Amino acid sequence: MERFYIEGGRRLAGEVRVSGAKNAALKLIAAALLAPGRTTLHNVPRIRDVDTMLAVLDGLGAGSDFSGNTLEIDAGTIDSYTAPYELVRQMRASIVVLGPLVARFGEAEVSAPGGCNLGLRKFDFHLNGLRALGAEVELDHGFIRATAPNGLKGAEVYFEYPSVTATENVMMAAVLAQGTTIIENGAREPEVVALAEFLNLMGANVFGAGTGRIVVEGVEELHPVDYVVLGDRIEAGTFVMATAATGGDVTVRGVDPAHLKMELVKLREMGVDVADTGDGLRVQVSDPAELGSVDVSTLPFPGFATDLQAQMITLLTQTSGAGIITENVYENRLQVAEELNRMNAGIDLFGGHRAMVKGPKKLSGTIVQSPDLRGGAALVMAGLVAEDTTVVDGARHILRGYEGFEEKLSGLGATVAFGTEPAVSR
Repeated sequence: MERFYIEGGRRLAGEVRVSGAKNAALKLIAAALLAPGRTTLHNVPRIRDVDTMLAVLDGLGAGSDFSGNTLEIDAGTIDSYTAPYELVRQMRASIVVLGPLVARFGEAEVSAPGGCNLGLRKFDFHLNGLRALGAEVELDHGFIRATAPNGLKGAEVYFEYPSVTATENVMMAAVLAQGTTIIENGAREPEVVALAEFLNLMGANVFGAGTGRIVVEGVEELHPVDYVVLGDRIEAGTFVMATAATGGDVTVRGVDPAHLKMELVKLREMGVDVADTGDGLRVQVSDPAELGSVDVSTLPFPGFATDLQAQMITLLTQTSGAGIITENVYENRLQVAEELNRMNAGIDLFGGHRAMVKGPKKLSGTIVQSPDLRGGAALVMAGLVAEDTTVVDGARHILRGYEGFEEKLSGLGATVAFGTEPAVSR
């Protein structure tokens, strides 16, 4: 069992630079499949999800060379259109190879993807989007098969919900389709905008990314490019909230503050001193107990990110008053509250998607289980403010999305270690 060991009671202080965005890098890697030749991505995070995606590409026959944080992908050697089951089941984002493969080669097969246990997965958005472009798509015994022997055709695609991965999948498929594709109610996340920018550099014609209406004018071919992955707003938000929870003073660099608008609104409403430094944020809190509580409802961008909901719950355990958290994106994402309650958080759950957090609470270190990627990070945060030592089991979840998490926290003054054996005194 991989674990994080955290000794509580130390405020965070100093400077930290966030890595490239996980949720952007994975889709850019998939998009590289659209162009034969060598594409180079810079600022790619060295995390397990990237390793999994590269293993998927290897199974397709694509070559890769990962040195430091620079990744080269050779999509000119692809000899298979089936993404390996044992890899796709580990990570739901791997479904985004479906669009590029069927667009370029006319066929693709992937298993129904896995990843964090956040609730039901609806693949209909992906499947219906590709069907609208003329692909024949079927879900058979847990495998998604898509074929378009005569090529894809531009069409109007309407999403009932602005799914990020479905928007990206259809957008990547549409860039090589004949004619114009219009995506209505598409996702507006910064990572979608980055993908559109990347595709346009490759020779695509994508317009309107960042709005609910994306227009894609199909082209016959794309070419490899060099591209720098944007900073990870979720990692940045995690460090910002961890700093506030410990009463610290940290400058977080490498992120665009505009990508955290709603989160910063809520933090400032609580009384957190957050300043825009131009290339990041400086967070200063003298005493978290002097902060007020807020109510938060998760929504697609530009709403409050579901990926920062668990971290906000941990922060609210240290502030004064009662805050209501409403999870509107993933029905199972409040599982972290049960683990926090093992640390004396006293969180009340209502209807499975709403939690009341009362603070300030004196958390107690114990052994807890990471329920998912962001919940695991929130438990490490809780360990930073808890008395004694906290052990977070299931660290594999956290390693899927945070590069050098323990090193970065240690650099800010925390006592955090990763391993399979106890690394700090109990």
